Amino acid sequence: MPAITRPRLSRRHLIGGLCLSPLALAVPRLAAGAAALRVARPTDIRIVEITHAFEGHTYRAPYMFGGRSVDRVTILNVQCRVRTGDGRESWGFGSMTLGNAWAFPKVSQEAGLGAMMALAEVCRGVTADCDDEGHPLDLWRVLEPAYLQAAATLGRARSLPAPIPKLCTLVVASAFDAAIHDAYGKAFGLSSYATYSRAHMRHDLSRDLGPAFAGEYLDRYVPVQPRATTPVFHSVGASDAIEPADLKTRLDDGLPNTLAEWIARDGLTHFKIKLNGGNAAQDFDRITRIDRVAREAMGARRVTDWNYLLDFNEGCPDVGYLLDLLGKVRQATPDGFRRIKYVEQPTSRDLATDRANVMHEASKLLPVVVDEGLVDLETLLLAREMGYTGVALKACKGQSGAMLMAAAAQKYGMFLCVQDLTCPGASLIHSAGIAARVPGNAGIEANARQFVPAASAAWDARFPGLFTIREGAMRTGQLTGPGLSAVPAGARQA
Repeated sequence: MPAITRPRLSRRHLIGGLCLSPLALAVPRLAAGAAALRVARPTDIRIVEITHAFEGHTYRAPYMFGGRSVDRVTILNVQCRVRTGDGRESWGFGSMTLGNAWAFPKVSQEAGLGAMMALAEVCRGVTADCDDEGHPLDLWRVLEPAYLQAAATLGRARSLPAPIPKLCTLVVASAFDAAIHDAYGKAFGLSSYATYSRAHMRHDLSRDLGPAFAGEYLDRYVPVQPRATTPVFHSVGASDAIEPADLKTRLDDGLPNTLAEWIARDGLTHFKIKLNGGNAAQDFDRITRIDRVAREAMGARRVTDWNYLLDFNEGCPDVGYLLDLLGKVRQATPDGFRRIKYVEQPTSRDLATDRANVMHEASKLLPVVVDEGLVDLETLLLAREMGYTGVALKACKGQSGAMLMAAAAQKYGMFLCVQDLTCPGASLIHSAGIAARVPGNAGIEANARQFVPAASAAWDARFPGLFTIREGAMRTGQLTGPGLSAVPAGARQA
């Protein structure tokens, strides 16, 4: 395979304009010689060392979504050492599952995972070569375009049948971005969320989100203190057993096998219904059966308040399919329809080439959320133009991007939710930290406890109530530690 050339990053690139993130609107390039005026502040950091490793786990049962079935996970773990402007050093840790079936669906799962693991190695080198300093968002402006350039080069070198998508690159990069944010917070003995103000950030939000955000910083939109608890959306995979008759083989591992069993064990009140799309009769049957089983279980528990979301993972052939299906569900079970909080990514993620499938009519019925199609400010604005009224924030798209999109969505009055990518261990802690802070967030998906609980075993005792939930919610008020809260300050994750 041809060698991959990593772009060298430095303040010279800042002068040349490479640092301008695709999130940014038009930002003037710095004048020649401007770097001489850039003096490191005590609140700046520089990357000193970066390492990465992988771990793999097999699912206890396959997880089906969007017509794809997944039975294993590879997790990317990143350690980052940084030095502040006044000489302090700290280590940060970032972790993310490489959800190749979701992030790179145009190639086989084997090819997608191989590309993502190779890209992780290249991203490690790109990150190590970065000699810029600043806040983690300053470094992200430099690193994101370099990661994207590296992904394009890698895709050609591996002769992949499709280019590595931006979403796929963001998933790989998210572990590096998380490690940098984590290290930054630990350097100052603060939660990462306490570093999003003027006191630590060089630039206000207009740098990334445009003039409407002049004078504003992330602390205006994302509070430091987490909610005490956050509702958990239990994912009902497209092949999951709803009732005992659906079981082909009962798993004797001490965990529930059917939806009713999960409801009884975890006190569930929020349900994410995965639908494959393309077969309206099957989708209708699945929604109404889940509604019936949930209704029976809630009645037995004397619970009156519960909710659903419908996630098609792009499965609807067109918006007409979605409108017809919603109409049939509303007619068959008016109360069940009323409990649907929102619909997630019903049609193609490629919004720019799918402009005919606008969501204005569907959004009159309930919020329609963009997920796979949201990768930057440009796609958020396009989604709004096409009638999407909500956004799904995900740790797997990067802490920097999630914070910026949280601010933009709030400014534009959009519905907010937080989803995960079968995130175990530190990646779930990261995701939960976002979910517990974003105002108005409807809840968090946390399906690793269903499909790959073994991957979180080492973390469970350290974070009681986060990986094993009760009364349908996770205890997120405990996520106040330094950095992103997963690993104590002064410690490196083994």
